[in-house]
Amino acid sequence: MAEKPSVLFVCVHNAGRSQMAAGWLSHLAGDRIEVRSAGSAPADQVNPAAVEAMREVGIDISAETPKILTVDAVRESDVCITMGCGDTCPVFPGKRYLDWALEDPAGQGVGAVRPIRDQIRRLVEGLIEELAPEKTG
Repeated sequence: MAEKPSVLFVCVHNAGRSQMAAGWLSHLAGDRIEVRSAGSAPADQVNPAAVEAMREVGIDISAETPKILTVDAVRESDVCITMGCGDTCPVFPGKRYLDWALEDPAGQGVGAVRPIRDQIRRLVEGLIEELAPEKTG
């Protein structure tokens, strides 16, 4: 793994789960981890309920736009985390792949998105501890 690990979050529309995960990772890890997100079939915009749920915890993802998943994005990432996108992510030897089973927030209100947001935070915190723990001393 590179000196600064790189993580790619992938979901179908790159509008909810992967955007929230990228927001959490950027917020919690700062510049210790490079963050990417993409979707196998990107939506036109980030899910407004996801934007609102993240705003409630002080993270602004309103300027983000859904991006198409590319082979290069996977190739350039140390860890690829899928969230309900099935087998659409290209597989490269030597890459680490994780699948986070998360409910899809598409079409749901902010009340239903909050628990998904909080579950993503717990997963991201564990990922940070593994990839780039805070140096003490």
